[in-house]
Amino acid sequence: MTTAVPTPPRALVIALLLLAVAGACFPAAAQHAPRVPKIGFLATTTQAQVPHLTGAFREGLRELGYIERKTVLLEARYAEGSVERLSQLARELVALKPDVIVATNDVAIAAVRRETQTIPIVMVLSADPAGAGFVASLARPGGNVTGLSTLSPETSGKRLELLREVIPGLSRVAFLWNPDSRGNLLDYKETEVVARSLHVELQSVELSRIEDLDRAFSTVSKGRAQALIVPAGNLIAVTRRAQVASLAQRSRLPSIYGARE
Repeated sequence: MTTAVPTPPRALVIALLLLAVAGACFPAAAQHAPRVPKIGFLATTTQAQVPHLTGAFREGLRELGYIERKTVLLEARYAEGSVERLSQLARELVALKPDVIVATNDVAIAAVRRETQTIPIVMVLSADPAGAGFVASLARPGGNVTGLSTLSPETSGKRLELLREVIPGLSRVAFLWNPDSRGNLLDYKETEVVARSLHVELQSVELSRIEDLDRAFSTVSKGRAQALIVPAGNLIAVTRRAQVASLAQRSRLPSIYGARE
């Protein structure tokens, strides 16, 4: 026995046809919708520590006609001083498929570069991008990395000379640095050369983990340093800069820093 299927009302048929036509048109309309560019941003510090820098970045976008959340999307990630988190954050940003990723320093640049060889990476600053392997050369970077270099190791020796001027009889200086930072390595080598010429003993104090900060200053004290040099580009020193300054004051150490922060 067969069951007859009732004929749908004419109005219903027309409605279904209209829905089918509309459904076919929507994808075509979506294809012509303007695509909003997406920018990834990876910083090694906390958001609260660099409001002036991120603010300047956003202002620069506005000056170029990009309005955040309207004509451009900004996906920012902050490692909060933990080098170990950078790889995870870099993977998160790459997974979002941004048009470009801005990385603030050498360790952030390296983390992003390990995750992508195709998405353009803009370096906020790098001490030695060619030496670090980020680019082939400053003149012809090649690859997917470009940006700014702060290569000026000659200023490192100048800092030691300035300390010598303000501290009569200076003979021993502690150098608080991270050997994993290409920029810190160049700074240390240059300072070492100047220290020999000035007959000043340079005490190498390595700092690559937050947990080692108190130990580092204990090493400085035991070494009877008369002054302290903190080069730019040390993630821990920047993230814990208030603590570094406090420990230096407590140890009554005249200090000179590579970064204004």
